[in-house]
Amino acid sequence: MCSSDLPLPAALRIPAIGVRTRLIRLGITPRGTLQVPSSASVAGWYTGSPRPGAIGSSVIAGHIDSYLGPGVFYRLRLLHPGNKIFVRQAGGRLATFRVTAVRQYPKARFPTARVYGPTPDAELHLITCGGTFDYATGSYLSNVVVFSVEVR
Repeated sequence: MCSSDLPLPAALRIPAIGVRTRLIRLGITPRGTLQVPSSASVAGWYTGSPRPGAIGSSVIAGHIDSYLGPGVFYRLRLLHPGNKIFVRQAGGRLATFRVTAVRQYPKARFPTARVYGPTPDAELHLITCGGTFDYATGSYLSNVVVFSVEVR
């Protein structure tokens, strides 16, 4: 299905880790990196990726935490292959995905093509920070990526 034929994604639910959030829209920063949500309590869909349920790599990002405590994707690394992810679209349609892999990558070796590149199926990739927190830079040294495919 063509991405523009689908309504915009509105909400994300991941029962296995207790995630239930509305989705905001994310773009690219002036530095050319993925914009992140302004709040740690919501996740965001990257508008440069296909809409969830369309062919390709749809990307949703969220924070692991903030100075206020755990963020929306705090438990993302705890997902396992087979877990389900649900994306509710603006018209009420529900796109269901099955986790195929959970990986952690050092930010310096992030697999951009694998995460954002074309795929033959409708996939959903969830991204957050992970690994060791570097107090000198105020950020995590790695990213956690959950790969999933749509269940038809």
